[in-house]
Amino acid sequence: MIWTLFKRKKANQALVERQYEHLTGAARSPVFYEAMDVPDTVMGRFEMISIHLVLYLRRTQSAGPAAKGIAQDIVDAFFEDVDHSIRELGVGDLSVPKRMKKFARMFYGRAQSYGQALDDGDRAALAEALRRNIHPEQTETAPTMQALSEWVSRTARQLEAIPEETLAAGLLVFPAAERLEVNP
Repeated sequence: MIWTLFKRKKANQALVERQYEHLTGAARSPVFYEAMDVPDTVMGRFEMISIHLVLYLRRTQSAGPAAKGIAQDIVDAFFEDVDHSIRELGVGDLSVPKRMKKFARMFYGRAQSYGQALDDGDRAALAEALRRNIHPEQTETAPTMQALSEWVSRTARQLEAIPEETLAAGLLVFPAAERLEVNP
């Protein structure tokens, strides 16, 4: 039993690495930081990777077991990446578990609030959740996040058309991020 699990993980490793690399690469697109009011900081990049991962998980939620297995492996890779980043930033070994719990709560809270807004088709609620998470220190002066909200909504719709075979092969490609003109 345990050996089959290990073999499955090893077989999926190349797929997971490729898919996770694409996911993080898409999250690093300069347009988010230059035109959509996401700060180019460690936390800004965490937010963008989280958004991409939430969109990926939403798409794989209705997929078959192969795609769901890869999705779980990608979530594991994400949290391994967060753990590694925390350690690189100099957080001591004793503090890492506490920080990891905080990041896990942050990620799953975002997944819930973004998912609910997307399910409801409520772009205003999505923009507010993005603003609250990406600019937590700014209350009155925070950007509206409307362009990012529009991009997230549009991308969620585009990902719905991705065939399950593409997901199971670890070949989901995010649409290129582009500057969006948003009317207030």
